[in-house]
Amino acid sequence: MGNLGRGVLYPREQEAVAAVERKAPAPELAPFVEFYWHVRWDTGEPYETKVLSHPNVHLVFEEPVPLVYGVDRTLFVRRLEGRGQVLGVKFRPGAFRAFAAGPVVDLADRSVPASDVFGPAIADVGRTVLRCTDTAAMTRPAEEFLLDGLPAPDPVAAEVAAMVDAITADPAMFRVDQAAAALHVSVRTLQRLFAEYVGASPKWVLRRARLHEAATRAEEGVRIDWAALADDLGYFDQSHLTRDFTGAVGISPARYAGLRA
Repeated sequence: MGNLGRGVLYPREQEAVAAVERKAPAPELAPFVEFYWHVRWDTGEPYETKVLSHPNVHLVFEEPVPLVYGVDRTLFVRRLEGRGQVLGVKFRPGAFRAFAAGPVVDLADRSVPASDVFGPAIADVGRTVLRCTDTAAMTRPAEEFLLDGLPAPDPVAAEVAAMVDAITADPAMFRVDQAAAALHVSVRTLQRLFAEYVGASPKWVLRRARLHEAATRAEEGVRIDWAALADDLGYFDQSHLTRDFTGAVGISPARYAGLRA
């Protein structure tokens, strides 16, 4: 089983039914694509996978048609049944703007047929991808298709990706004005760039990074001082962390950690 990655909830349970592999893109695609991900599942009983999504857009080759998923600002839930597989393309934060017809925030919290973005030819690519079972073989036609229609690199997209990396790398950065100051832009400019290129607000990105950190700590199976963690993550107090986590995940962080023990 592959590493399911930060943000996947209940990873030990999911690893029992789903195998994950990742593959790096070709160098020409690296400014646009973070990695490909291939998920295969085999489950006797339906299983719901749950993910605290990242600020990325994904192109997913699946049945019946390929879809583009915008940033999911809630909790992403997918029901797995029987046997199946999908291949995903995880675009770098900001990079999908070069392919989209408008601001990336227009895709937030929804999926659209990939043909709406990439044209009808992508349906044939999807069928070719899903006839394969090996990760390398699946990524080959997807990568060829993307390379054939590769837009010119957007320097602003690269700057925005660096901004996302900077503010998510530091869990103690928790206010938008703090992030704007660290990035040497105004709050308004930061908000505009994130709506145009990322598909989620800077406030959401900052909050989601903190929730990823809290969930990761909870998965470690050790006793956690939640008040101290709330302070480390910039929350006013433990109750604010609990409220945020419960609102996103559906249960309190202490209860989630208890289920992981």
